[in-house]
This record gives sequence, C-alpha cells and structure tokens, in this order.
Amino acid sequence: MNGALNGTRQLIRLALRRDRVILPIWIVLLSVVPAATVSSYDQFYPTAASRAALSASAAANPSFSLLYGPAFDLSSAGGFIAWRMGGILALLTALMAVFTLTRHTRAEEDSGRAELLASTVVGRYAPLTAAVVVTGSASLLIGVLQAASLAGKLPPAGSVALGASTALAGLVFTGIAAVAVQLGEYSRTANSIGTAAIGVAFLLRGAGDSTSDAHWLSWISPLGWAQQIRPFAGERWWVLALPIATTIVLCVVAYALLPRRDVGVGLLPPRLGPAEAASSLRSPFSLAWRLQRGPLIGWLAGLAIGGALFGTIAQGISGLVGETEQTRQIFERLGGSNGIVDAFLATMVGLFAMLASLYGVQATLRMRTEETAIRLEPLLATRVGRLRWAASHLVFAFLGTALLVLVGGVLLGLSNGLRSGDVGGSVAHMVAAVAVQVPAAWVIVAVAALIFGFLPKAASAAWGVAALALLISLFGPVVNAPQALLDISPFQHPPKVPGEAFTALPLVVLLAVGVVVLGTGLAGWRRRDVG
Repeated sequence: MNGALNGTRQLIRLALRRDRVILPIWIVLLSVVPAATVSSYDQFYPTAASRAALSASAAANPSFSLLYGPAFDLSSAGGFIAWRMGGILALLTALMAVFTLTRHTRAEEDSGRAELLASTVVGRYAPLTAAVVVTGSASLLIGVLQAASLAGKLPPAGSVALGASTALAGLVFTGIAAVAVQLGEYSRTANSIGTAAIGVAFLLRGAGDSTSDAHWLSWISPLGWAQQIRPFAGERWWVLALPIATTIVLCVVAYALLPRRDVGVGLLPPRLGPAEAASSLRSPFSLAWRLQRGPLIGWLAGLAIGGALFGTIAQGISGLVGETEQTRQIFERLGGSNGIVDAFLATMVGLFAMLASLYGVQATLRMRTEETAIRLEPLLATRVGRLRWAASHLVFAFLGTALLVLVGGVLLGLSNGLRSGDVGGSVAHMVAAVAVQVPAAWVIVAVAALIFGFLPKAASAAWGVAALALLISLFGPVVNAPQALLDISPFQHPPKVPGEAFTALPLVVLLAVGVVVLGTGLAGWRRRDVG
C-alpha cells in the first residue's frame, strides 16, 4: 500500500499551488462572512416583540423552511444566523468540495497529465488521496475558522456546532465526489453527478422541512444533517456521527472502485456516438453549442427554481426582516428605497445577475480548457480563425448570462405576482429589473476574457474577480463597508429597479467598460501563442 501512495505529498503541494487563488477565496468567503453579519441581527430585531414577530412569520410560511430549513430558535443572533446561513454555508461548501476534488482527479485524467504521472513512480492511489486531503482539509479549515470567528461574539458551543456542520457537509460531498470521479469518464460527468447529488440533498431537505408529515426526508439528506445538529438551539452532538460515518463509507467505496478502472476511463460505459459527425457540427458555433449546452441548461434550471422559490416569500418579507430604521437603511444600500418588498425583489435580481456572471466566467474559461487539452490547435490549423472561434464561445458567455438573469427574474416576478394578485405588473417590473442588471454581469465576463487573452496561465483568477465582486455586493452594505470599496463591484452601480427610479448613465458606462475590456482581451488573444 505504501508504494500505491508514492508521490502523495508532492501532489498535495502541486494541488495547493494550483489552487492558491481560488481555494483561499472559498475559505475566506465561507468562514468569515457569518461572523461579519452577527451585528446585523440586533439592527434588524432590536426588541423582543420584533423577534417574536420574526418567529411567527417564519413559522407561518412553509417557503421559508423550504429555503432556509427549520427555525429552531430565532430569539438569539446565533440561532438566527444558523437558520439563515447554516444551510447555505453547507451547500456552498459542498459545491467547493465537488469542484475541487474533480479538478485534481478526473480533470487531470482528461488533460492527459494523470497518465504521464502514472507512468512514473507515482502510486495508483496517490492522485485520489492528494485530492481528498486537500479538499477535506479545506472543508475542515472553513469549519475551524468559522467557529473561531463566531466564538468571540456568540456562545462557543453553538459556534463549534455551526462550524462542524459546515465542515462535515464538505467532507460528505468530498466522499461523494471521490465516488463520482470513478464513475464518470469525463470531469464534466463527475461534476454533474456531484452537483446532482447536492441538488437532490437540497430538495430532500427542503421537502422534509416544509412538509409536516415528511420530516424524515430531511434525515436522509447530508444538508439536513448539517441543520439537525441545531447550533445555538440545544446542540445535538450525536448527529455528527452521521456525516462522519457516511464520509468514511464513501471514501472506502471510492478506493475500492479505483483499481477496477483504467486511467482516463470511468466505470459507467460512455454512450457511443454516430460513426460520422452530423452536419450540424461543421462550424465552430455548433461545436461550442455542443460543449456549452450542458452547463447552460443546468444553470437555467437552477435559477428558474431559485426565482420561483424566492418569489413565493417576497410578500412576507416584511415580517421576516422587520421594519426598523436600521433595516430600511440596509435595504436602501442593498436594493432600493421604495418599500421592503420592492427592495427585496431588486436585491434578488441583483443576486441572480451575480450568479449568472459565474456561469459567464465558466463559459469563457471553457476556451482555456479547449486550449490546454490540445483540441484547439487542430481547429486553428483549418480555415477557422482565432476571433471566429473565440466568438463562438463568447456568444454563450454573454447571451447565456443575460438569459439566465431573464429566466430567474421572470420566474421571480411570476411567483410573486401569483401571491400578490398582479402577475402582469410583477413580471413587467422584473423584466425591467433584469435589463438593468445584465451590463454589470457582462463586465465580469469581459474581465474573464481579458485574463484569458493576456494571462492564460492565471485564467482561474477570473473566479477570484467574480467572487470578490459577489462578496462586496452581498455583504458590504450589511457591514457598512466604505462606499469606495462598494464601488469596486460593478453590481453596485445599476439602479435598483423596482426599488429606485431608472437612470441610464450607469448602464452606458458599464457597457462601455465591458466593450473596452472585451476588445482588449480579444486583441491579447489574437497576438499571444496558443497553449
């Protein structure tokens, strides 16, 4: 077994070096943000009456349980943060685990680097072990930092329980991803299996928490376990045994499956394609569509579901967040000033734009994947030009981003309109809100294209740019960050329709910035070497 692990330490160092940008962003974002929002609880709910109203509002609307999970104790800041953020933190940590482990295992096999390493003294189990160690350690570090940052402001026991729930969710999905990479033949297949498992876990947890006669469903979901630990609400430490045991079992299964397949091959047989390519694959655009359609469809489904869910709670948001002067000021900074419902809708559309920009970054960096996998050079050896090939991918990055925000906004308006009795007006307002947010998302996509054009080896830094903009926009207003810092994010500049009056100047400036940045990036791509 020792020989099978040869090279594990070196592969760990290599993985940490390759993830020196994106992994710290994940860790900081998921570990520090909860502590930064503790003070907002007293601003939103300064009195016992406001806290009682919060509890009543959360109990009266099953949509809140579907989105956030069970509200065990909303009379304290710790219980509120565990409710509002615990499930989201566990879900995001799970996503981090799936993407990180797949990147250092199956993606390495896709590129051919794993086969080269396998021909040396590197052991058969070393790549998987290194990926599990890096991913699991990142999950544990998130939990430790989260608990440490909260312990200075909240009860230590609850802080440890919340940090443990987040870390163990990451460990469980590290195990799920370790199994997924043995099953799928390509990294995108493994990522699809892992993210599908997260989606199923979220739906099981949501169905169990929002349905009175099906609570047992949340007990078969790893995301449900993270909340059933009950941080700050009479911690149930025995629940920790469930994710720990599940992680061990999944890792044992992954290691048992690994020797049953060859490098670069999955256990699930690939679907055989036709003997000859269809005529629809004879252009760069059709090839780009074939490569981009899976992620686009997945993102569309996710934002459609998110829009429908958040729209159902818009009319009850006043009871959830309270109506203090501090609340009004925070919502003005987040999403407008003409009523909490309008401000909430504007904030949600802004959130959809931020999430859609992540898809835009993913679609843009697909070009780098094609380049490093040496599938691009044969194309450029034909009559296909560089700019034409890049445009075939960027059209999905830009138009796909706009489509995602549109779908999320329309479903948000539709579900809110069904609750308020004004479907037409609600949908129309959301379409207008979408239109003003898209240019900000396009700026992020243009920056990703700029990095691809000039710094291809640092292409992953585009994720850091997107994460920084999202972090500033989501949490900067809540913690009263300086306006100069808020202005760094393009999402802070569009008018917060429908909560504010429309102004065209910020949109013109954002579009101009996007055009200049994109043009500069394409110029860099046209002049640099491939590879």
